[in-house]
Amino acid sequence: MGIFSFFSKEKKQDLDKGLEKTRENVFSKLSKAFIGKSKVDDEVLDELEEILVTSDVGVSTTLKIIERIESRVSKDKYLGTSELNRILKEEIAALLQENNSGDGEDFDIRPGVKPYVIMVVGVNGVGKTTTIGKLAYNFKKAGKSVVLGAADTFRAAAVDQIKIWGERVDVPVISQGMGSDPASVAYDTLKSAISQNKDIVIIDTAGRLHNKVNLMKELTKIKSVMQKLLPDAPHEILLVLDGSTGQNAIEQAKQFTAATEVNALALTKLDGTAKGGVVIGISDQFKIPVKYIGIGEKMTDLQIFNRKAFVESLFEQSK
Repeated sequence: MGIFSFFSKEKKQDLDKGLEKTRENVFSKLSKAFIGKSKVDDEVLDELEEILVTSDVGVSTTLKIIERIESRVSKDKYLGTSELNRILKEEIAALLQENNSGDGEDFDIRPGVKPYVIMVVGVNGVGKTTTIGKLAYNFKKAGKSVVLGAADTFRAAAVDQIKIWGERVDVPVISQGMGSDPASVAYDTLKSAISQNKDIVIIDTAGRLHNKVNLMKELTKIKSVMQKLLPDAPHEILLVLDGSTGQNAIEQAKQFTAATEVNALALTKLDGTAKGGVVIGISDQFKIPVKYIGIGEKMTDLQIFNRKAFVESLFEQSK
């Protein structure tokens, strides 16, 4: 199976366009930095380290990549800078693979699980509600029936936004209004999905982080209540992060992984930033697979993350 076997030409173009700022502003620095240099030496590796850190790959992940390249260089004393891009691509793809990032091929769910329950977490403003709407659209396009649960009852706007997305993509939304018990909303949503034999349940949750203890209690309660109806729910706890915030996204990941058992990541707004390297750092640091990336405003601009396509796109113009 080829790298882009499941990518349409349009999807590939969308990915390239969405990562354009990261590619041009950061990774294209690689070729400029190594002009006139033929051998991978300490000076070249120092340049590479600086480029990766400034692209928000993160210090610890950058050092890991540099160590791996040093190991390969030591085995081949004549390794040239012309080969550095290839090796760097291979090592980044390998890191992502180790964390099971980019293994998906399409909007699908675990076989034999119905309904498949996704609980979505993340702070306000990261594109959480938009991601939920786009997920619903893409799952429906893939032939799945979907129901949404408006369990972010802390803000009236959150409930309204979910309802708007429900109408837009023509999927039902279960809500109780602002101030109601989030766990009760989740319970009603799952109960409705089971009775109507729906394929997928997507539950929105509150995005506040100012009181981590309360957040943890709330998320735990939502899970516990759903498990009364479906013992293994939720099957996926999806953390949505704004890729354009760089290192701040890593801090949010720390907070949410401490509050609940996050097992999937969605990185949004990668089209508006040169900080796309954060995808690599977050996947490596938290050992949680990146499952989706947001690369634009269109419904189809929420893509299944594919590590090979991602790395190829980052380096495409870095010859």
